Amino acid sequence: MEAMRFWRTTVGKKTVMAVTGVVMILFLIAHLVGNLLVFRGPVQLDAYSAFLKHEAIALWTVRLVLLAAVVLHVIAAYQLARDDRAARLNSYVRLEPQTATLASRTMRVGGIVIAVFVIFHLLHLSTGTIRPAPFDAVRVYTNVIGGFRIWWVSAIYLVALAAIGLHLYHGAWSWARTLGLSRPSTAPLDRPVAIVVALLIWIGFTSIPLTILFGLVR
Repeated sequence: MEAMRFWRTTVGKKTVMAVTGVVMILFLIAHLVGNLLVFRGPVQLDAYSAFLKHEAIALWTVRLVLLAAVVLHVIAAYQLARDDRAARLNSYVRLEPQTATLASRTMRVGGIVIAVFVIFHLLHLSTGTIRPAPFDAVRVYTNVIGGFRIWWVSAIYLVALAAIGLHLYHGAWSWARTLGLSRPSTAPLDRPVAIVVALLIWIGFTSIPLTILFGLVR
């Protein structure tokens, strides 16, 4: 099949990573908009949660698309890393005209941190399996406030969100280059769109545990 032949190439894997990365960025933006309702109070946030549960078909469609994107993204990243190591062992290295940034150098470690965090996040605020504070499946606002009032819970989220911010910064510019929508650059800081996207998402998510931890949202 053409799709499988394309997948087996380096270009194919990078293209899959780019497309699935865009899917995850769009999800994060939508997820952030919903989460920011915590600043509107319990009525708004709990109503939003109830609405999502009521629209089960749409919710599970989004979840399945996101799950497929995550799985393909991880597999492609693993295989590219494996191929890169194999190329280095065979003294074959392809140089590209770019300057490494902290974000690019920590992509693999950051990806692992994010994967572990997502599992923690789901067990904490989705299923209530991890309960540092009382959990009620209906009272989402109470769950969020109760969880982030505990310093070590907020600390876990803040560390993970820093990793997500760096991952986003690299992904927000590399996907366009991979798909041929932008040219390679030797100026790693000259990526204003990527910086703005990563900062806005990072600041938005980070503001939630910080304001709750310091008692600004009750």
